[in-house]
Amino acid sequence: MTFSTKQITGTGVAIVTPFREDGSIDFRSFARLIDNLIENHINYLVVLGTTGESATLSQDEKRAVIDFAVDHVSGRVPVVAGVGGNNTRQVVSDLQSHPYEGVSAILSVAPYYNKPSQEGIFRHYKDIASSSSLPIILYNVPGRTGVNMTAETTLRLAHEFPQIVAVKEASGDFTQVMKILRDKPKDFLVISGDDMLTLLLISIGASGVISVIANALPNEFAQMVQLALDKKIKKSRTLHFHLLDMMELLFKEGSPGGIKAALHAKGLIEECFRLPVVAISRDTYTDIKTELTRVQNLNLTV
Repeated sequence: MTFSTKQITGTGVAIVTPFREDGSIDFRSFARLIDNLIENHINYLVVLGTTGESATLSQDEKRAVIDFAVDHVSGRVPVVAGVGGNNTRQVVSDLQSHPYEGVSAILSVAPYYNKPSQEGIFRHYKDIASSSSLPIILYNVPGRTGVNMTAETTLRLAHEFPQIVAVKEASGDFTQVMKILRDKPKDFLVISGDDMLTLLLISIGASGVISVIANALPNEFAQMVQLALDKKIKKSRTLHFHLLDMMELLFKEGSPGGIKAALHAKGLIEECFRLPVVAISRDTYTDIKTELTRVQNLNLTV
């Protein structure tokens, strides 16, 4: 299938990876999550992101997750796969050693821990773009990586490599995002990497979001995003405010602890993790469950 940026417009969901109590991947629950998301109008699926606890999966498990997702989705929505790291050679090897059949694009996080210079970040992505036959979505999340990819570096990559088609921006720096939106190539997309800021970013030109909250409230959040994209800002804002407390609660003790608690409260998965991630406190779990019930009882339709 020929790639179009329409495939990564709207609501993408950074899907969790469900585990069993013995630590193995719960593919039955994974299938149930995928079906629930598609049935509730999300636009595309992102596997092996931070929310998917990709850092704790073996190489074989990562490939199994991608292949299972592509097979189970069966063309109903596009699938984006997270392939990134702080060892450029390893990322390139990962891209070259697996066919990624059925995957629409790659989401690749900026190299973390090393704290590279902007030139180092540029060369990292240059090697990735030169090694992959798939479109690349940059992922800037300095709160996790320890280094910010500047607007200048993002724009340099966007203009020099047509295969780099978008950036997932989670810096929280509005000036930086506005510079990218102002100076980017016409077809290059800016995607929100923060649920809380999605409405604001769409209002200045972002194309959508790769969301965490949409794991648990896909219809409500996807509706909010689509209304914003349709420039129905007042209606979108109403939904945003209804979801505000839940968005805050899901990150109160870190992600994916909060979103897995919400999915457990909905009866969709077991509340199981791989270290160093652990379950959230029972008080926060109760708050999430209460807020989830409140939002669902509103039967939000605007």
